[in-house]
Amino acid sequence: MQELMLETVDNPANVAEWAMAEMLNKPEILQKACQEIDSVVGKERWVQEADIPKLNYIKACAREAFRLHPIAPFNVPHVSIADATVAGYVIPKGSHFLLSRAGLGRNPKVWDEPLEFKPGRHLKDGLSDKVDLTEPELRFISFSTGRRGCIGVALGTEMTAMLFARLIQGFKWNVPPNESKIDLSESEDDLFLAKPLHALAKPRLPAALYTQLDY
Repeated sequence: MQELMLETVDNPANVAEWAMAEMLNKPEILQKACQEIDSVVGKERWVQEADIPKLNYIKACAREAFRLHPIAPFNVPHVSIADATVAGYVIPKGSHFLLSRAGLGRNPKVWDEPLEFKPGRHLKDGLSDKVDLTEPELRFISFSTGRRGCIGVALGTEMTAMLFARLIQGFKWNVPPNESKIDLSESEDDLFLAKPLHALAKPRLPAALYTQLDY
C-alpha cells in the first residue's frame, strides 16, 4: 500500500511541480506544450483520458521530469539470488543492492547535456513518435521496472499525464513579478525542490468549464 500511494500520489505531484518549474524558466517549452493541447483538444472542453495518446510533447515533458528529477535517490532494495558480474563488478549471491535513480537519469554517458531539461530528446521521430512515461531499458527510473516493478505503474502514469496536461491546459503560467526565474535548487535532504513552487496562474479557458470540471 505504501508503494502504491508513493507512486500514484507523490510521484505524479513531484513530476508536475518539477516540470512546471523547469518550463517556467524556459517559456518556449511551455508555449509548445500549450500549442499541442490547443491543437489536439481545443479550448471548449477539458482534456480527457482518450486525448493522452495524442499529447506526445506533453508526455515528453513529463518523461524528462521523471529522468532529471526522480522522486527518490534510490529504488527499492533488491537481493541477488546468484553470483553475478555486472559491468566488471562482482556481485556475490545474497548481496543487497540499490539503483541510483539520479545517477541513471543524469548519466552523461547515456544522456546528452544530462542536467538540461530537454523534452525533445524523447521525440526521435517528432511529435508523431509514441512517448511512454516508463523506461524498460533502465536509462532512468520513473515507476521501477521488471517483474517486481511498481504495482501502481498503470494508474501512476495515467494520473501523471492527466494532472500535468490539465495544469497546462487550464492556466496561463508565469513567474511571480518579484522574481526573474524559478529557483531550481534541490533540497539538501531529498530530491524535491528546496523551495515549494510559487507561480502565477490565470485561467485560459471559458469560465463555465471551471465550474463544471469533470474529474
